[in-house]
Amino acid sequence: MAIDYGEYEFLNVAVADRIATITINRPDRLNAVHNALHHELEQIWLDVRADQDVNAIILTGAGRAFCAGGDVKGMAEGTLSGAAPKKGKGRGRGPIAASNGRRVIENMLDVEQPIIGAINGDAIGLGATLALLCDITVASEKARFADTHVKVGIVAGDGGAVIWPLLIGPHRAKEFLMRGNFISGAEAGRIGMVNYAVGPEDVMSKARELAQELADGPTWAIRWSKLAVNKWLKQQANLILDASLAYEMMTFNTKDHQEAVKAFVEKRKPNFVRAE
Repeated sequence: MAIDYGEYEFLNVAVADRIATITINRPDRLNAVHNALHHELEQIWLDVRADQDVNAIILTGAGRAFCAGGDVKGMAEGTLSGAAPKKGKGRGRGPIAASNGRRVIENMLDVEQPIIGAINGDAIGLGATLALLCDITVASEKARFADTHVKVGIVAGDGGAVIWPLLIGPHRAKEFLMRGNFISGAEAGRIGMVNYAVGPEDVMSKARELAQELADGPTWAIRWSKLAVNKWLKQQANLILDASLAYEMMTFNTKDHQEAVKAFVEKRKPNFVRAE
């Protein structure tokens, strides 16, 4: 059954040669995730999984970024939880809760078709999680990865605490998550955090090459090999997500978060309070 993707406002989906190319499409905000886009990121994996015309998937971003993570400006404006879609059947209405964060990760891990991440630019916060959860990652050498939740005073609850330790080990992962530092695509390739680090001009061509090979390959052997390995990833997600999301929700109510968001908008260094 082919799927009609016309209802999506912030995701562009093009299907050709049994490959679905999903493009996160808020280039004016570096593809930052607000309420409506978050809901679309939950739903898209259910739709593409059910699409019988799709045998492989490419996930990328429009413009110069892959995805800048949560929309911090939207947090400051108080619109992050209230943005409603302009089209569709109500997708994107209502506040974002911990359960929404869990669904993005779980729905993505349940997709049977292989997902190729074409990381064309910076992948930050939730954007980094989406990129690193892809089955094969092709990153621009000039792209940057970071989980900067801590920079706005919140816990990396939406998958960063799950996937970073699996890829680079707990010690390095904790440093990146606690400091919010960046790693280049070139360095990510060197340490095995991504599969391929290539020139910016080669990202999509390499991703399409891999996607086409998988789309044309033995469907069930490929899909079930992926699902077997994903049992391990899902076990880790089940172990960690509830705690990390709960901690994230708690930190949304702290003075540190309020100060960090205010400082971001005012373009200054935040002044965090000492823990009591």
